Amino acid sequence: MTLVVAAAFVLGVLAYAIFGGADFGAGFWDLVAGGADRGRAPRALVDHSLGPVWEANHTWLIYCLVVAWSAFPEAFAAVMTTLYLPLGLAALGIVLRGSGFAFRKVVVRTSYQRVAGAAFAASSVVTPFFLAAVGGGIASGRVPLRGHGDPIGSWWNPTSLLAGVLAVAGCAYLAAVFLTADARADDQPDLERYFRRRAWVAAWVTGALSIAGLVVVRYDAHRLFTRLITDALPAVIVSVVAGVAALVLLRTATRRQIRFLAAVAIAGLVIGWSIAQYPYVLGTHATLNEVAAPRSSLVALTVIVIAAILLVAPSMALLYSLQQRSRLRAD
Repeated sequence: MTLVVAAAFVLGVLAYAIFGGADFGAGFWDLVAGGADRGRAPRALVDHSLGPVWEANHTWLIYCLVVAWSAFPEAFAAVMTTLYLPLGLAALGIVLRGSGFAFRKVVVRTSYQRVAGAAFAASSVVTPFFLAAVGGGIASGRVPLRGHGDPIGSWWNPTSLLAGVLAVAGCAYLAAVFLTADARADDQPDLERYFRRRAWVAAWVTGALSIAGLVVVRYDAHRLFTRLITDALPAVIVSVVAGVAALVLLRTATRRQIRFLAAVAIAGLVIGWSIAQYPYVLGTHATLNEVAAPRSSLVALTVIVIAAILLVAPSMALLYSLQQRSRLRAD
């Protein structure tokens, strides 16, 4: 039962990494699009792509939190009492991002629109950075089982910083691929070329960070490194192959095929991390079985998760399908 619930948690992380990651990455490209005139067309495509789904994707984050505190309460408490600074900053980023995205559409003055847009775009970078930094602190064993660990060193360390920067780069890559496909579907060849070039740049940056990251993890989290190059290696290879294939086929593949390959690239990283982390929850000092809730709680949670998936997944699938077919346009 512990393994089943852990798999359900990883499934939520996977969904948030793909769908939420594409949203955060779109905010990154909004941030670097340039001035009002130069960035008008890319930002319009970002708004069109995010409009119907940007808030719905936080469903997966809520799902992960509920599963974590219900299934592994001791580990959840340890994380919350140690990594409260990056978690608080990530939560603030989510609030500011949503506010900025909403208000920049309704405020009248240009100066207010710029402030709201900057809040949205900057928060799209800050939020994934701090969320991934939390994961780095957990994976590198800097969260003690009893909690109340170092509030700074637990996330301001080589593994956490690497994870944060890699998350931002990965989100940028995923969003650039998705936006390239969206531009093609909308018959906007200039924007298609614009985001295709950025997808290549983001892919090279992500690849370089991943290679450099192996060196960092080898010295800062040796067990994690060993598992990444052994048991988790197939997932990492699948991620690399899918990511490269998405770039190579950007000009020829269908919109659905491109999105699928980019999603598989991100999924490979998440699955590789989960394999490398197993069977530990906190570094190498707390296993899944040691911090799991009683079996009766796990059984009840499993039933609830299955019911939630049966209820929510079809609705989310319908939302994504309508958005992909441009059936949710405001006009």
